[in-house]
Amino acid sequence: MSSILVVLEDHNGRISRVSWEALAAALALGEKLGQSVTAAVLGAGTESPATEAQAKLAGKIIRVEHPLLAPYTSDGFTIALKQLIDRLIRSESPSYVVFPHTYQVRDFAPRLATRFGQVLISDVTAIGEGPVFTRQLLQGRLNGIHKPTGNGPYFVSVQSGAFRADAFNSAGSAADVITFTPTIEPAQIRTHPGEPFRGAAQTVDLSSAQLIVGVGRGIKEAENLPLVQALADALGAELAASRPICDNGWLPMERQVGSSGQTVSPKLYMAVGISGAIQHLVGMKGAKTIVAINKDPNAPIFEVADYGIVGDLFEVVPALIEEVKKAKG
Repeated sequence: MSSILVVLEDHNGRISRVSWEALAAALALGEKLGQSVTAAVLGAGTESPATEAQAKLAGKIIRVEHPLLAPYTSDGFTIALKQLIDRLIRSESPSYVVFPHTYQVRDFAPRLATRFGQVLISDVTAIGEGPVFTRQLLQGRLNGIHKPTGNGPYFVSVQSGAFRADAFNSAGSAADVITFTPTIEPAQIRTHPGEPFRGAAQTVDLSSAQLIVGVGRGIKEAENLPLVQALADALGAELAASRPICDNGWLPMERQVGSSGQTVSPKLYMAVGISGAIQHLVGMKGAKTIVAINKDPNAPIFEVADYGIVGDLFEVVPALIEEVKKAKG
């Protein structure tokens, strides 16, 4: 019987959030196809991430273990996964291999897909019947629909924030864990990684926030930001912004949502004074519920909003704050 393989990425022994989203995508794909899901973790010491994944999946987890898989190299990961998939083809016939769309995956997955005469369908935002895969083009201005052809397995990476990491129920799961040791020779590792890149420390991870209030140019002046901050505080939400707010230095860049900022998928995204440029929509339209406040009834933000308030934010926001406080007692 065919199955789906999802490759989970770990950082310092912990499975990354976007990997859980890839698992959610793989489970959704498996439900459409009536196929089980097998997860794989790669490295030289995968006990911890495998144990963490064991509580999330009822199928099977494969620890792909080899000393030459740490630190990461594209050569090592390509060789190891090629051997693993060849083995699974003989036993499980994997129809799809699903990855989180990370810098690491972008480095090795296209090469891996080529080994099987396939291409990587990258940065997928939705999976439809067929199945067909949606990915954004031209910074979200267009959606491309892709349906793989030929003999599988097919290779897919999923965009951060496109699938909810809490969309699957892991209660009662107890996956079987097995170990696979690939054959890798030192001479096959042609790349030698340097020091890992360390980004600037962030005080907030918007990608994990469940409630977000985003503010745009409609706020007019930096001095007016406390009004929107008060709404965020009343809701218990994180404050985010469109690019012009951060470009002006009114809020730090780590609070920017959009194609050049963070991608978020909260339960609630409240867009205050945000017109809805496509670059911003790319980063937040995966929210479960979108509420928009804008005085322009033709603002693009209303096209994706579940609820819209056409009005002056300087009148609407204070009224909302009062109502939220009343509701909370």
